[in-house]
Order: sequence, then structure tokens, then C-alpha cells
Amino acid sequence: MHKADVPNEPSEDAPLRKIIHIDMDAFYASVEQRDNPELRGKPVAVGGSSGRGVVAAASYEAREFGVRSAMPSVTAKRRCPDLIFVRARFDIYRAISNQIRGIFRNYTQLVEPLSLDEAYLDVTRYRKLPTATAIAEEIRERIRDATGLTASAGVSYNKFLAKIASDQNKPDGICVVTPKQGPRFVARLPVRRFHGVGPKTAEKMKRLGIETGADLREQSEEFLRANFGKSAGYFYRASRGIDNRQVKPNRERKSLGAERTYGEDLHDRGAMIAKLDEIVDTVWERAEKSESFGRTITLKLRYADFETPTRARSLDHPVASRDALLTVGVELLDTLIPDSRGVRLLGLTMSGFGEKDSEGSDPDEPAQLGLEL
Repeated sequence: MHKADVPNEPSEDAPLRKIIHIDMDAFYASVEQRDNPELRGKPVAVGGSSGRGVVAAASYEAREFGVRSAMPSVTAKRRCPDLIFVRARFDIYRAISNQIRGIFRNYTQLVEPLSLDEAYLDVTRYRKLPTATAIAEEIRERIRDATGLTASAGVSYNKFLAKIASDQNKPDGICVVTPKQGPRFVARLPVRRFHGVGPKTAEKMKRLGIETGADLREQSEEFLRANFGKSAGYFYRASRGIDNRQVKPNRERKSLGAERTYGEDLHDRGAMIAKLDEIVDTVWERAEKSESFGRTITLKLRYADFETPTRARSLDHPVASRDALLTVGVELLDTLIPDSRGVRLLGLTMSGFGEKDSEGSDPDEPAQLGLEL
């Protein structure tokens, strides 16, 4: 291994970070099973059970039948005839999530939530327990005691590996990847496990003979750039177990939006604009509440045959008003209609709130003390 390929080994120039990724196990479904004993041990899906419903979360019993989040409810029911649907209670999920984040902050203020059920923690400076693994185990125990729910944890020297590790021994498990183990761990990973590698990218990589982290590592950055554009640098570094991103507690909002699925397909432009107007109300209310006004507006549309194109427009200034947001939304809509298939879903998203997070390290970041994983 060339010295340049050694990932983040501790030194005066590159102090070793201790990162934990906590991921709650089937969070929404587990909350419902916790609160309703009759659901325990049974296949449960959180979401709508109607023909246009979508699964928001599935219990592990349901996952055994191939039921997954974002799956149409009719497909989920076909795969698991005994599937029990329950309505989402996001106020409850948010309250529990806040409770769990309170536990995290007993160990570090460097907590970066990714969603209600997962977060990164940088525990490099926490000295009351001897290892990051011990911290992760104590956090999992405290979550169980406080909420009655289980969490899985990944412990490693960077965010990329910690997140993958948290999924390694689910549910209710922990996985530790040390700097010495990192390159070998990544080499064995199927590329589809890499964050950002969806089905289409995985298929393209397979056509190029890239199926594992080891295969990916053999490619030059120039080859990756020619085939994968802006993602080349990320793939090049990740395949070597390198990820210099910091855990950022004040993580910038990347986007906000809303979408709706309709019980009957929309064919009339006026009806679509009326529905889009309702979505704009929701998006603008969220923007005002968070004081986040983006420059890029993206319209999402799903036809009756499930084809789902998007159209986006970037302005040279943040969206100034609700009406301006609706105007751009309608203009984007008009690029996709009329269409004889009809429309079953509309969505609108605002993004471009600020500069993108840098993938490099912060030169002003203070040196961090070491702590064994």
C-alpha cells in the first residue's frame, strides 16, 4: 500500500477522529409496536393502506417478506398478505427523536442529525469512557432504558465507514471498523453499499467490471471522472476508506419541499395548478418557519405509469415570495404537460440555500486528541 493510500492514520498532521453513527432500528414501526402490544412480532407497515398509499417504514417482520419503505402499499400487501398498516404519528416520532438527541449531547455537542432516526456523533474529546466503542454501547443502553427501543451503531475513524458499519449487524448490533481494518472492510463491500450508488449507478459499474470496493479502488481518478463525473473524487476516496468530512452540528439545510399523491389521476391543467398551489402553501410555510429561502426550485411529477421526471430552475437570488414560487412551479409544470397518461403525484422542492459542504477538512479546526476505538 502506498503511503498516500493509508486512510487517516493518527499522526500530528492527521489526528484520528472517533465517529459514531447511531441508527434506530425500524424506528417508526418499532414505536408503533412498542405502543401497541398487539402489533409485536407481527408484520407492520407505517403508511397509507389505500391503493395510492406508500410504505413509510416497515417492521423487521414485514421486511422478511420484501416489504420496504417507499414501496407502494398495494405491492407491499401483495408480498405480505398479513401486513398490518398503521397511520404515521410524526409528533410522537419527533418527541422520541428529541429525547434520543438529548442522550447524545451527554457525550458530545458534535451531533449531526441526518433524520429523526439517525445521527453522527464525534466523540473524539469525550474522556470519561476509555473507548469510542464503550461510548456507543452505553448510548445504546441508555436509549433502550429511556425509550424501550433498540439502536444499532457503527464506530469508525470517519463518517463514511461509521454509517456503513451501523448497518452491518442490524438490528440491535454494533460494528467497529478500525484504521487497520478500514481498507480491507471497504474492499469487500459491494459497491451498491456505498452511499450515493443507486441501482442505475451500480448497474453501470457492473458493466465496467466494478462490483466491489476492491474493484473500485483499482480505477484511476481520471477513469472515474470520465464515467461518473462529479462523483469521481468521492468514489476514489471512499474506495480507500478516506473521508475527511467533519461532523457538523449546525448542518446546513439542503432542501425543503412537499409532495402529494392523488387518489385519481389529474388530467386537467387547471386542476394540477390548484393542487400545486396547495403544495406551495406547505413549502412556503416551512420556508418561513425555518427562515430558509432557496434559489433552486425543482418540480417532481409522476405519471400514471409511474414514470417520474423532474424539472428544475435556478434563480440568481433566493425566492422572494410565495407567488414567485408558484409562478416558477407552474412554468416547470408546463414543460411536462399536457400528457395523455395523467398525473398521480406532484411535488415541489426548494434548495440552494448556501454553499455546499466541503468534503475536505477545515484548516481552522483545532487538533483533536486521540481515543481508542
